[in-house]
Amino acid sequence: MSDLEIFDIYENANKDKSQKFVDDVDSSLRIKIDTKREIKDIEWIEKMEETIPYLDNILRSPNRFIVNEEEIVKIELARKITVDSIKHLSKHTNFIQSVDKKTGDVTPSKILNINKEESYNTYENRLIYTLIQNMKMFIDRRKKALEENLNKENKNDKSLDYKALSKTDKEKVEVSVSLNSSLDSENNDNEKETKEILEKIDELEQRIVDLTSSEVYKVIDKLHISLVREPIKKTNVVLKNVNFQYAMKLWNYLRDNFDDKTKDVEENEDYMEQGEKKKLFDETFMLQYLIMKTLDQDEAENEGTREEVKETILEQMVNNLVDMDQDLTEEELNKLIANKYEVIKYKKMEAIKEIQKIFREHIDKYLSKVEKED
Repeated sequence: MSDLEIFDIYENANKDKSQKFVDDVDSSLRIKIDTKREIKDIEWIEKMEETIPYLDNILRSPNRFIVNEEEIVKIELARKITVDSIKHLSKHTNFIQSVDKKTGDVTPSKILNINKEESYNTYENRLIYTLIQNMKMFIDRRKKALEENLNKENKNDKSLDYKALSKTDKEKVEVSVSLNSSLDSENNDNEKETKEILEKIDELEQRIVDLTSSEVYKVIDKLHISLVREPIKKTNVVLKNVNFQYAMKLWNYLRDNFDDKTKDVEENEDYMEQGEKKKLFDETFMLQYLIMKTLDQDEAENEGTREEVKETILEQMVNNLVDMDQDLTEEELNKLIANKYEVIKYKKMEAIKEIQKIFREHIDKYLSKVEKED
């Protein structure tokens, strides 16, 4: 049934009778809501994604220091004689093999050899290495929890039960309506959402793999160091370097949020509605009654004057508009009604034009046929 037909039903209805029908309605509307949905904890993904560029900066320009490896070797194996080697020999004369009295040349049998090498085994590098290990463990824990709940379904069940009774002079009218809705298991939003999160985690893991392919990470990994534990040493680098500041924010976040904060949110309600929803159902009840009355061919279609019907319809329209927007001005109301009038008028004119076109086509065919016969 089109909007125009429904409008006609209201237009043909008797104002007093319709109002009495609504006033006499004795109705009840029971609403039941039973929903359950999972709110996933995915803030950590954003935190890691935000921090990875800073970790990459650290690994590209790692902290390092010079390691002096000292060893006593035979003179023929010494790579480089330094001032420290001479000082050491002067204190350990037992390593002197011979002394030429004429030239004063000293021939040692052994001497101190010092090898200087750069090392990545600094506290700061071990700290970043530990942070990456913590990230990997954190991801494994959360990923496992997501996979276990992959097929977990959300729940969204709602029901409305409406019953109403109204009396007119001659009739007793009753209605009973039940509406039920539930979430289709084939369109499980939880499963779809979980798969999207797992895809994001896969991308995150690949970025972490890129970090572990750096030279400094591989060096530290081969040393099999003990992981850094709390409390963290507040070295100058840790405190003042911007990259380390972001790294420590993530460190603290992982420490404070190691437990999964994913939670199920449930809503269970069962109540008797007394507000706008019930009012809308009451108005729908009246419309259903008016539709039923169109089946009664003996019912006088011209009950009441046309002006009274128009007044009733307009009053109801204005009441509904004002209920929806208390700040609606008279100018805005006139504009709304005028716009709707133009739309309906246009639809009617277009429909008339279409009918005229069909008639013309049939008349032209008929005339052509007559002319041929003549």
